[in-house]
Amino acid sequence: MNILSPALKAKLATPLTIGSFTLESRVFQSPLSGVTDLVFRRLVRRYAPKSMMYTEMVSASELSHLQKLPQIMEIDPNEQPISIQLFDCRPDFMAQAARKALVEGTKTIDINMGCPVNKITKRGGGSSLLRQPKVAEAIVREVVEAVDIPVTVKTRIGWNDEEINILEFARRMQDAGAQMLTLHARTRAQGYHGMARWEWIKKVKQVLSIPVIANGDIFSVEAAVRCLAETGADGVMCSRGTLGYPFLVGEIDRFFQTGQILPAPTPVERLQCAKEHLQGLWEYKGERGIRQSRKHMAWYCKGFSGAAQLRDKLSRISSIEEGFQLLNLPLIAYAERGGAYKFLRFPQETAP
Repeated sequence: MNILSPALKAKLATPLTIGSFTLESRVFQSPLSGVTDLVFRRLVRRYAPKSMMYTEMVSASELSHLQKLPQIMEIDPNEQPISIQLFDCRPDFMAQAARKALVEGTKTIDINMGCPVNKITKRGGGSSLLRQPKVAEAIVREVVEAVDIPVTVKTRIGWNDEEINILEFARRMQDAGAQMLTLHARTRAQGYHGMARWEWIKKVKQVLSIPVIANGDIFSVEAAVRCLAETGADGVMCSRGTLGYPFLVGEIDRFFQTGQILPAPTPVERLQCAKEHLQGLWEYKGERGIRQSRKHMAWYCKGFSGAAQLRDKLSRISSIEEGFQLLNLPLIAYAERGGAYKFLRFPQETAP
């Protein structure tokens, strides 16, 4: 574990200022499509009460045609601080969507300029805006004009290795009025493969005066500390590291605040969390929640004997009862064997 330097320790003890908004934590939960709904955010919030959460990204163009706001924009009054992330390539639609998000209670408006998915980039959104810096600049200016809360940007280092333009792009975003920039240190072509290139975060931090948040390969407390030490970034954003592990943001934040390393949750605690997640999705979304839960349940099943078998079965559940029955089996086995994790086996036969 890298020890916090005195300078970094002092920095982490200072609240983060994002325009007119002050945030007490420098650890963020990334917006993740199909993941960071109300149920997931509640689990993360339990362990990270002061961290900024993000909704799943919301399409500004689709929002303009809807009479009723989509469920992914729903915010619990008790889950602040939270931000709504928007995406589109049309400044006027983005401004309109930002005004609707403001009414919902968002603390900032985050603009997605980093999503690498084809269905987003083909419509001119996400990371395709790296190739349209004038459009990206116009979006930020119009959104800033539309709302009286901070506007932030999340992006990547470039389209591909031949088009790494993040330094100029980041300056444009700051000049247009963005008050924080989160940088996923990969190109669009990389997707989520290869190592994040943290050296670009350091370069961006050196040319901007607004806060820069580091994103990419933050899978542990140690990685978060090392990233901040290497880049000088103002905070870290956790993404894939929280899949099946909603404890991560809180673990990092606790270390940043106190220097204390929390003990890792046991397999039993993770499975109990999975049960709570499953129940929450069922209560919130019904059968659609059960379908969505399959990937979550599979993500929870790591690090114990029989995890692969359990993961396979959970990825095909069709009811909350079936999910509970499967999750209870290793919990019962653990209890019967006196808490010996090495004996935690997934039974060959499903209990009746």
